[in-house]
Amino acid sequence: MSQPLNASRRRFLQQGGMGLLAASMAPTWLNAMEMGKIMSSPGNKANPDFKADVELNLLAQHSEVSILPGTATRVFRYTAQLIRGPKDSIVEIPGSYLGPILQFHKGQKVRIHFQNQLPEPSITHWHGLHVPSEQDGHPMHAVVKGDTRVYEFEVLNRAGLNIYHPHPHGATASQVYYGLAGGLLVRDQEEARHDLPSGEFEVPIVIQDRRFDGNNQLVYSSTMHDRTIGFYGDRILVNGKLPSTLDVASRAYRFRILNGSNARIYKLAWSDGTPVTLIGVDGGLLEVPEHRPYVMIAPGERLDVWMDFTGRSLGSRLSLKSLTFKGVLPKMAENMMGGGMQHGGMGGMAGMMGGAIPVGSEYDILSIRIAREVDSGSKLPSQLSTYPHYQVEDTANAGKPVPIGVSEGPGSMLLNGRPYAFNDVQPNERIPLNSLQLLEIFHAHGGGGGHGGEASQAPMEHGGEKTPSASGEHNMAGMKASEGGGMGMGGMNMGGMGMMGGNMGMMFSMAHPIHLHGQQFQVISRSSEGTDPADYATVKEGLVSSGLKDTVLLMPGEKIHIIKPFQDFKGLFMYHCHNLEHEDLGMMREFSVE
Repeated sequence: MSQPLNASRRRFLQQGGMGLLAASMAPTWLNAMEMGKIMSSPGNKANPDFKADVELNLLAQHSEVSILPGTATRVFRYTAQLIRGPKDSIVEIPGSYLGPILQFHKGQKVRIHFQNQLPEPSITHWHGLHVPSEQDGHPMHAVVKGDTRVYEFEVLNRAGLNIYHPHPHGATASQVYYGLAGGLLVRDQEEARHDLPSGEFEVPIVIQDRRFDGNNQLVYSSTMHDRTIGFYGDRILVNGKLPSTLDVASRAYRFRILNGSNARIYKLAWSDGTPVTLIGVDGGLLEVPEHRPYVMIAPGERLDVWMDFTGRSLGSRLSLKSLTFKGVLPKMAENMMGGGMQHGGMGGMAGMMGGAIPVGSEYDILSIRIAREVDSGSKLPSQLSTYPHYQVEDTANAGKPVPIGVSEGPGSMLLNGRPYAFNDVQPNERIPLNSLQLLEIFHAHGGGGGHGGEASQAPMEHGGEKTPSASGEHNMAGMKASEGGGMGMGGMNMGGMGMMGGNMGMMFSMAHPIHLHGQQFQVISRSSEGTDPADYATVKEGLVSSGLKDTVLLMPGEKIHIIKPFQDFKGLFMYHCHNLEHEDLGMMREFSVE
């Protein structure tokens, strides 16, 4: 069943500067979603036979937090209370609107009572955790104000930084933007064997961009431009606060970095040119450290970064920056901007972007000062971890990868030519339980993969970057299926841009962080043959394919092959773009593991 949005939510969002899009400017289905209904269900009860090692209450509610000088900012906020378990299961971030860091150990049994005190349905998803479908935070399990959803699961993941955030369809972007998000750390024995920086030397860095009005209230827009491009802010926040100088000691630190922005992609680097030493990604530690000039991080991705300040003089400074890059926005948008946005100017889109920090420009994120000297610290291990490496020949579908074809247009964000709809599982979205699957993620403009959901049929080439091309055969059945989700323009359906042709479709092509629920996967190949070489050169050295991932950044024209296990649990598991505006606009589907 569904629950209407009530007047309280509208008042809160209007006070935050949101304002709803006029019906004449948006597709009918979008207005119905915004103005009408969010999927919801009744709450549930705890299982008396489940013996929890850690049990806690997690509450989503209104709050006020001082972010800027002066008036406090109204936010949505997670708060937690420990019922049983180790005291360090909940770690608060002082003065932040972000939820506390939840800290679990592999093998623990966890019970979480999620209570919704927001004036709209909500549900919490454990981004990165391998849990049963019923415990994953599917939109159909969203609960209304006053109801409780009880989660019970065993922690099966290896050590790593995960995320908890809301996942109600049509309202994920706004709820995250107004503050609902937090980090979830898993610890295990493999990680504990290393002398990695811990305590005050293990520092969370959650990066978000936000806009504020003159009364210090968050501004969130639902214009079609913001939905199509993604919502961008004019201030960078770190850990839910304005960034201030981080004082460090002259020793090694471990920075646990999370991109918590709705849409913004960052190109992280040290201001003094020190290489970024990467020791882990979404799914935990890498096998060996990697040294890169910079690292790209898209919404939903995590990085585990080692930085050693040993030998630096007392009082010296450096900063964590985002460097210039190109190619993540649609060419149509870049042309309208005259290229100015990528080089610090706002061009013709200044008004449409609301004065946001230009996408792909250079700016500081966090200033660091060496404030004290110490004698010793941790040493960077040469070997960090081990995990199984998947091979194409081990998959159940080596000759026919499961397609994830992305296509974009005004008001239309699709996967395999279809917008999200509950109980709309297609044949290629039915996955056998306990199977290892090859998947192909690609841009699908004008090809069968965009509308019919057909990926490459040819076998993969080993030992190189090249991957097979998507089928060029246009599938009208998929085109018709997308008509309900496209934007009508004088009788021309825009869903997937099939009727516009491949060239016009590519004008809308942009970067997408693709997130798959359930077990983490391995990236086995990336093909840049369809990319703009000049644009791609500004990001390619920072695109991370190592380790275990649950979110991967697909650049315009790229094809990515991944291998993902679907083990242990039957049920529905989402896959979607983690540009949250795109997710809410329909770039989300689900696998049925059977």
